Amino acid sequence: MKTALETFETRLQEIRDAGTWREERIITTPQSAHVDTTARKDVLNLCANNYLGLADHPELIAAAKASYDTWGFGLASVRFICGTQQIHKNLERKIASFVGMDDAILYSSCFDANGGLFETLLTAEDAIISDELNHASIIDGVRLCRAKRYRYRNSDMEDLRTQLAAARKEGCRNIIIATDGVFSMDGYVAKLEKICDLADEFDALTMVDDSHALGFMGEHGRGTPEHCHVMGRIDIITGTFGKAMGGASGGFTAARQPIVDLLRQHSRPYLFSNTLAPAICAATIRTIELLEESTEFRDRVHENARYFRSGMEKLGFDLLPGEHPIVPVMLYDPKTAQEFARRMLEKGVYVVGFCYPVVPKGKDRIRTQMSAGLTKEDIDFAVRCFGEVKQEMGL
Repeated sequence: MKTALETFETRLQEIRDAGTWREERIITTPQSAHVDTTARKDVLNLCANNYLGLADHPELIAAAKASYDTWGFGLASVRFICGTQQIHKNLERKIASFVGMDDAILYSSCFDANGGLFETLLTAEDAIISDELNHASIIDGVRLCRAKRYRYRNSDMEDLRTQLAAARKEGCRNIIIATDGVFSMDGYVAKLEKICDLADEFDALTMVDDSHALGFMGEHGRGTPEHCHVMGRIDIITGTFGKAMGGASGGFTAARQPIVDLLRQHSRPYLFSNTLAPAICAATIRTIELLEESTEFRDRVHENARYFRSGMEKLGFDLLPGEHPIVPVMLYDPKTAQEFARRMLEKGVYVVGFCYPVVPKGKDRIRTQMSAGLTKEDIDFAVRCFGEVKQEMGL
């Protein structure tokens, strides 16, 4: 065996020994509140990003099916050559209007949206100031950019002020403050109002990745800017259609017009990646229409989150505080988290243990995520199973 392969095998064994090895479970049904897996049939799914329960919604499926007759299966092109159909422009206008921005540009994922953002807008004369718990896609996007890099402690506004002052003192020309709208491992909401205040004070742009908020945070589901009452004050919003918005794939950047125009000219993932499939555009447009017609889905997911959190607290579980449908159940040990998840699946509840490097060492947990597709009976069953495993493992 070549030396490199031996090195890789050693690293893999170290992962197994640490208890952080991840197995992919195989689902044999559409994504829903209840799914079948190859390990067990009819399990309650508490770990999908399917916040609004729309992943198998019949109206989205119908919209996608209808799109094939009108727009075909794929474009076999990037956007600027022959990969732009009217349905792509319709979705860009629709999502920009929904989040309150001038315009939007589509990407194959939000990872690509973040990866193609900073290097397009900033040069070595500029600066990015990023929250330390930002998503990996923001971190990678920052790495691709030549701008000066500053990092502030998670949601620490005094530290953000310090970093802004340092960037200005060092003569940085343009500054972007980058943050997740919701920090996905903890379910914490960013302090967007205070971030916007500091951005105004230091003449900086604000960028929010709203992937874990779009569709259900805020009074009308327009995301953390609406939830935090700062719509119109955020300069750049990136997000995904692969979570609450139907759960398929695709992402976007919505922003002030000059920013979107510049991204169309120079953003590498946009210029060199295939265009978004028309069926995803059609289903996502229908998703936005459903959210504009009613707040039923977003109301239900928040009600379910409150109900689940209440039941778990009564059983003495250590939950991170919050108001988001992400409810982390803290266990603090990787092997405990993995064993807990295994036993839950045996009882009919699909959850996953989160360990390093997805979360910091010693912060191992089961991250549960509520969905509008869950019933009260589903949640009661899940809480009961959590309680049984807790007792069985002597926790």
